[in-house]
Amino acid sequence: MHPGAKSVLLSLVCVSFLLNGIHAEWSEEPGSVILGCGLDKGGGKDADGRQWSPDDKFLVENDDSITSKASYQDPSIMSEIPYMSARVFSSETSYKFPVQPDKRYWLRLHFYPSFYGSFDPSDSFFSVTANGVTLLSNFSALITCEALSQAYIDREYSLAPLNSDTLTLTFKPSDKSDGAFAFVNGIQLIQMPDLFDSAVLVGNLDQNMDVKSMNLQTMFRLNVGGQYISPTQDSGLTRMWYDDTPYLFGAGVGVTNAAAKDVQINYKTMPQFIAPPSVYSTSRSMGQNEKVNMGFNLTWVFQVDPNSMYLTRLHFCDYYYSRVNEIVFDIFVNNQTADATADVIAWTGGQGVPTYKDYVTFVQDGEGDEQLWLALHPSPETKPEFFDAILNGVEIFKLNDTDLSGPNPQPSEMSIKQHEAESEFRNHRPYNKSAVIGGAAGGAAGFAFMAAICVAVYHKKKRPPGSVAHSSWLPIYLSSSSKSSTSGKSINSSNLSVMAQGLCRYFSLQEIMQATKNFEESNVIGVGGFGKVYKGVIDNGTQVAIKRSNPQSEQGVNEFQTEIEMLSKLRHKHLVSLIGFCEEDDEMCLVYDYMALGTFREHLYKGNKPLATLSWKQRLEICIGSARGLHYLHTGAKYTIIHRDVKTTNILLDEKFCAKVSDFGLSKTGPNMNNGHVSTVVKGSFGYLDPEYFRRQQLTEKSDVYSFGVVLLEALCARPALNPSLPKEQVSLAEWALLCKQRGTLEDIIDPSLKGKINTESMNKFVDAAIKCLSDHGTDRPSMNDLLWNLEFALNLQENAEGGGSTRSAPVTACEFEDVSLGENDMASHYKNLNLGSEHELSSDTGENPTAIFQQLVNPKGR
Repeated sequence: MHPGAKSVLLSLVCVSFLLNGIHAEWSEEPGSVILGCGLDKGGGKDADGRQWSPDDKFLVENDDSITSKASYQDPSIMSEIPYMSARVFSSETSYKFPVQPDKRYWLRLHFYPSFYGSFDPSDSFFSVTANGVTLLSNFSALITCEALSQAYIDREYSLAPLNSDTLTLTFKPSDKSDGAFAFVNGIQLIQMPDLFDSAVLVGNLDQNMDVKSMNLQTMFRLNVGGQYISPTQDSGLTRMWYDDTPYLFGAGVGVTNAAAKDVQINYKTMPQFIAPPSVYSTSRSMGQNEKVNMGFNLTWVFQVDPNSMYLTRLHFCDYYYSRVNEIVFDIFVNNQTADATADVIAWTGGQGVPTYKDYVTFVQDGEGDEQLWLALHPSPETKPEFFDAILNGVEIFKLNDTDLSGPNPQPSEMSIKQHEAESEFRNHRPYNKSAVIGGAAGGAAGFAFMAAICVAVYHKKKRPPGSVAHSSWLPIYLSSSSKSSTSGKSINSSNLSVMAQGLCRYFSLQEIMQATKNFEESNVIGVGGFGKVYKGVIDNGTQVAIKRSNPQSEQGVNEFQTEIEMLSKLRHKHLVSLIGFCEEDDEMCLVYDYMALGTFREHLYKGNKPLATLSWKQRLEICIGSARGLHYLHTGAKYTIIHRDVKTTNILLDEKFCAKVSDFGLSKTGPNMNNGHVSTVVKGSFGYLDPEYFRRQQLTEKSDVYSFGVVLLEALCARPALNPSLPKEQVSLAEWALLCKQRGTLEDIIDPSLKGKINTESMNKFVDAAIKCLSDHGTDRPSMNDLLWNLEFALNLQENAEGGGSTRSAPVTACEFEDVSLGENDMASHYKNLNLGSEHELSSDTGENPTAIFQQLVNPKGR
């Protein structure tokens, strides 16, 4: 071999060895521990394959703790380890861990509130300290989990060098509550690299704050524009990165993008452990419409503890543009300018090169000061080539030297009423203790977790009546007058058709204010792209849902008018009814029937309803009601109406569990539907989209049938349509169910609470109907009328098996309902309606390859 070749080969071997050594150093650091508290000798592995060891050898000698198994495993818990075992402390107890005094450590604590023997999770209030630094104070894992609709919760801290060779982690039950105890399910202590240095002090841009010596708590870690990243997919630091969708504010959510396959993420001198390549290879930008982009901010809102300092780390990597001054934008953190001329290419020097920026801000302790706002806006001062902005990732850390604790979250009005209902339910009926507590503490993984957080994010500060809901730092076009000029028109009742005004009621603003108690925040029951939804009372006792427009919604005027024009002409028992509207003093409100029991999805797998799991008969009746509503849309009006966004969050339930279809924001109608289809830009929700619609971009009523087939599977399996945390073949419920059907294992994936309670013939009929709905070609799918017949038959079989013996008639036809004609070419604009969280909505330009678009269901791409 040539001597020069030998030299090159030796260099490559050395580089490979060093790189592998660096990765091993931070992922398998000697002295780091991963403990499953209460595990037996030998420990065990979690769903990601990580080994968890017993914790007993790290406890102090005078320990009087006990170990116990959780009495109930919530369906959202994918791995028994570490959550199904716990160590319970009835008195102050400590762990002692050997550490290197000059190193920084990750400390992660895992909590699953459940019954542990005789210990009731509602009595658990405790504090946790690490070498004198307060991490938690009077902490209740149960209250926190219920407020966030989670089954379990993790707390992650970055501890500054301790100047000691021992870390003492102390758990102390609260002295403010009788019978209080502490518990923990898992502890991770992992040495970490130097992630933190100095950061710009927002408000004093010429000053930097030294963060190296401070303790931090991870509040949020988001893969912006991308998907969930598991600990094993991180860059050696076992962090979890979540989707940013639940934190987006307003209707301007921008577009998501992904790097082309030939683009390599080149870290150059930046350590790769800062963030994995999957963070830098996806992003969210504003889009390519300059006029639209200049009229809004790309904004995220985060719930935080007031009176605290926060470090906001923003990750950037531009893999699309390649020259300086192509896009330049302003960065705002909590109403203040953090960077006035951000240019990613100027920072990094080239395409596909990542970087990050750190900003520190102080969140005041005043009324409503419980949020941290992050916003991006194109910067016109430098006259960039394109008016756009980009962001790849966000991390937010709480900073303090001695105290990182915060108050327990306040439960919402809905949560309080839920607990009251649960108490009444338990007092009047025998129940399984563990199941009830488990259900109360239960939450949902993936999208259900993101939807619950979305509700919490938007519970923001109270405003006086009539005030405009936007921040003063938003640059332009955001007052009501500006919005009108941007849209080109304003709206008042005189602009609406005479028919619309005749079929629904006009409310004065005074009536709306009275109904909602001046838009009292405690009455908020949901948030969508149009604005907040309030529970209200009109006419001396009639409960209603009132949707108030958000002044920052660019499409608010169009959505307002379209909703009135569309829903005022539709009347059906299984469609949500529009009662009336208000347009006065820059306020736009829509008044609907109040749906007391929320969305179908909430009752299937969010686990936050007071009653037990829905029975099979109840699920069938809800599916039948929904199908009747869709059947009416397809056949009952003058022109066919295709809903185009059928999913369990758009099926609402009244107090009698009567199902009503909602959200007509994507609906398509008109005389051109008489041709059998309409060519249109592909829109819909992940997990429910018709593959034939993707390929041909031709919308038919069979597209609704496909989506409803996914709804039927959700009813049977009680899991989301998409769950990115599952193995690849199981991510899509539709694809997984089809595969299980082929293998003959479909019964293995049905809701465990239904096993043994479903008549076999009823289930087979139901499954056959659902599978036919998922046929690749629309012509092979049943009509909604045929589907209704099969569902009714499945219900008959179940009732006969239960001894009811009733005989139900054939499905009701559309002619039995009012035939209301719609105006020509009525089409609803895209908006989010009355639900407590909807999945990310997909749209694309007509020029994009339809097959490629369908492949983006699991791996979304943009640009």
